[in-house]
Amino acid sequence: MDNSTAWWLLAGVLVIAELLTGTFYLLMLALGAIVGALSAHLGQGTYAQILAAAILGAGAVLACYLVRKRSPRRQPASGNRDVNMDVGETVMVEQWNADGSAQVRYRGAAWTVMGRPGVLPQPGLHRVAEVIGNRLLVDKV
Repeated sequence: MDNSTAWWLLAGVLVIAELLTGTFYLLMLALGAIVGALSAHLGQGTYAQILAAAILGAGAVLACYLVRKRSPRRQPASGNRDVNMDVGETVMVEQWNADGSAQVRYRGAAWTVMGRPGVLPQPGLHRVAEVIGNRLLVDKV
């Protein structure tokens, strides 16, 4: 078997493994295998092919790791406005219970409202910060 064929098969196996596992880093290693195949087509020796594949594959993995590390962390779904349409909406709290909870009418149903820890519960308008199960965690507006 020709070296370039082995590199192309390795690239294919890495792409299939990435599709099965969802690991983006395997795609970067597949790019390295593609560079190895291209260097084999150019007639370079086996060590040059391995070196080219290793340098590009490792460099791509490192670049991907650094980009992901620098990007901001995703918010949990319970507090993410893009996932939960209730986050950011306002509710009117008439009266707080002794345990720090309250009952409000919101979207045509009765909801249990809880204030954030450390915040004194006061009646008035509150903004939904997070939805935890069937409870709304709110901040005073």
